[in-house]
Amino acid sequence: QVRLAESGGGLVQPGGSLRLSCVASGVTFRIVAMGWYRQNPEKQRELVATVGPSGVPEYADSVDGRFTISRDYATNTLHLQMNSLKPEDTAVYVCHAHLNWGTTNDFWGQGTQVFVSS
Repeated sequence: QVRLAESGGGLVQPGGSLRLSCVASGVTFRIVAMGWYRQNPEKQRELVATVGPSGVPEYADSVDGRFTISRDYATNTLHLQMNSLKPEDTAVYVCHAHLNWGTTNDFWGQGTQVFVSS
């Protein structure tokens, strides 16, 4: 019902910035919340940031104050502005959408790789 396509990952030095984007297509009017998660082979999937219908974001403690999530309803695009990046931010960042309709109401993107290294 919904397809999510992430972009914007790459290699950045510690202290640098990246801006991730996630474009949603399909039954986008059924999306009630979106968020970013990150994962690597050694850790469980971690919630990074979410934004619901109110537009008020919530962040993991590890990124609070450094990352900013925003949702552009006109373009069905979710953004994650990442500043002051640290090596421990290295992960695959995955976009998530939650719908209020359908047998499958949670959708995930393929992820975009972020490397933070000198």
